[in-house]
Amino acid sequence: MSEIVFKELSDKVIGLGIKVHKALGGGLVEKIYERALCMEFAKAGIRYEKQKAYKVFYDDECIGVYIADLVVEGSMILELKSVSMITTAMEAQLANYLRLSEIKLGYLLNFNGGRLVFKRIVCS
Repeated sequence: MSEIVFKELSDKVIGLGIKVHKALGGGLVEKIYERALCMEFAKAGIRYEKQKAYKVFYDDECIGVYIADLVVEGSMILELKSVSMITTAMEAQLANYLRLSEIKLGYLLNFNGGRLVFKRIVCS
């Protein structure tokens, strides 16, 4: 069995996501959950960056930008959703963020339903 990447940080982040979801309930806009999570990260002493931009280059020219919702401790990307279900397109979006940023670990956090649903993606 392989070791889980950033297990302690992952446990903290998911735990805080669950705390936020329990307090606010499901179905609000993503920005509300982002603000609440940032408040919890600050209280817990967890460093984060909001709306982190990653440029896409082609032939040494910037041709676009991807913007990740949250980067936690420089080692994890969080994409926050409030949707009926996580899709493969959302997973691909996070995988692209991981590839472009060279960060190994990401989570899709879906706050829409009766409980927090999350998908862990590890980029090799």
